[in-house]
Amino acid sequence: MSARTGRLRGLCLRHVSSTRQTSPIQRRFLNQFISRVQQNDQPALEQRQFRLAVKDNIATVSPNPEKETPLTTTCGSNFLTNYRSPFEATIVTQLRSRGALLVGKTNLDEFGMGSHSVHTAFGAVAREGEQEQQTVKHSAGGSSGGSAVAVATGEADIALGTDTGGSVRLPAAYTGVVGFKPSYGMLSRHGVVPYANSLDTVGLLAKEVRPIAGLILGGGDKAARGLWAEHDSLDPTSLSPAARRRCASQRDCYTGPLAKDPYPIKNLKFGLPLEYNITELSPSIRHAWSAAAAKLQSLGARLVPVSLPSTRHALSAYYVIAPAEASSNLAKYDGIRYGTRFTSPTESDAAVSEDSKGQKEEEEGILYARARAAGFGDEVKRRILLGAYTLSSAAMDNYFLKAQKVRRLVRRDFNRVFALPNPLLDKPETFELSELPETVGLEDKWGPTEVDFLLCPTAPTTAPRLDEVLSDEEKDPVSAYMNDVFTVPASLAGLPAISVPMRVEDNEGTGMAGLQLIGQYWDDARLLAVAETVAGAVREEL
Repeated sequence: MSARTGRLRGLCLRHVSSTRQTSPIQRRFLNQFISRVQQNDQPALEQRQFRLAVKDNIATVSPNPEKETPLTTTCGSNFLTNYRSPFEATIVTQLRSRGALLVGKTNLDEFGMGSHSVHTAFGAVAREGEQEQQTVKHSAGGSSGGSAVAVATGEADIALGTDTGGSVRLPAAYTGVVGFKPSYGMLSRHGVVPYANSLDTVGLLAKEVRPIAGLILGGGDKAARGLWAEHDSLDPTSLSPAARRRCASQRDCYTGPLAKDPYPIKNLKFGLPLEYNITELSPSIRHAWSAAAAKLQSLGARLVPVSLPSTRHALSAYYVIAPAEASSNLAKYDGIRYGTRFTSPTESDAAVSEDSKGQKEEEEGILYARARAAGFGDEVKRRILLGAYTLSSAAMDNYFLKAQKVRRLVRRDFNRVFALPNPLLDKPETFELSELPETVGLEDKWGPTEVDFLLCPTAPTTAPRLDEVLSDEEKDPVSAYMNDVFTVPASLAGLPAISVPMRVEDNEGTGMAGLQLIGQYWDDARLLAVAETVAGAVREEL
């Protein structure tokens, strides 16, 4: 066998095509789904079964290859257009064992990099609505926009997404569904194509809080074990069984499923972060936030202003740390060792440029530049360049190391305002009162009031129109980064957070936004219980 034949065979093994797989041209007309299980492959739902949509950066396999259409895992990228994973993500396997029936793989920003699900090789995701009796397309948020739309339209009961800096909560806010990001290390990341390893978290989306809580906490019978107790030895970031038991022993609501009655919020303390009342916050969002806080106060909850001084630096730190990790994770996509090759076996993989006479010539020393140029989209290239620069010897001290210091300060701010201690620390942290802003009042001589949860908007605005998003992306590609300002801090600290729908009134009429609740590390169970109560109260009020 010749060397050329051997190379072709290797490529076919990695990127085998199937006549049953929808072609890339056809798939560009799909919106929330990149690929779907054919209807004749999908059995009828039985008791305790539910329809599951999976974000297309989470690996799946077909349990019945002869009967069920094999689906690709594309990450929304040309590099992985026909890639089929040889193994399945742990979280998908766990959900299948709990009754999940896969309905399809959802669209996303390429490799999870984006805030509006427009940076995808398969067409932008949109949320359709009516305005003045005309159909208008709005942003579905990102990067898990496809998963959020699949839930909002009723095509899936539960959807999996990944949340690196808000990629589950932001789409949930824009589409009017519930989006939950658990504590870092609770759900397995094995089988998730990484964007930023220290930030990536598998999240869940549904129309209500209870279905998500049922999966996280488990059902009433012993067979339905909660996902919180599931350690995965294949994921090095998965908390050990001993650590899970120790953390759960210091928290409430881990003893079983959610109670049928709403969780009482009387005397619970909700913190209102002063730093979240930013200039860019839409007046309609500010009004809805205030109305929600007033409703909770009328139910007996205490609303307390709190200060998170490092929050103003969190977004900048995130967009240093995340691209830095992404530049390393995406280095393997070269079209030779991994990913689609965009040249024939007889062509060179080197970059091609034109000389002064217009003649094309190969550039020396850049072996796979052509493959990466063709395979990656503009946003991915932008973040790779940014990450590579911040990790360079000339910039690491000024950017990457300082961003890591800011991350520790963000985590420390959260630990200071929460009444519960962080179970990952050997001993509680101590804080100097002189570090607090003058605007923060003291409850007693020991310091300010400590709270149970933080209450804030999920995003500073309602979902923008899709045409405006695409126009802004051309003028200022980094303008969308501001959408993550309220979601990034919890991601940097690895804390659980959930977005529940709240209705707002703006110039375009009645719209949907997200109300975010943030809890201390591993307080996921109580957070879900309180979120269900808050969601019901906000729904009644608005």
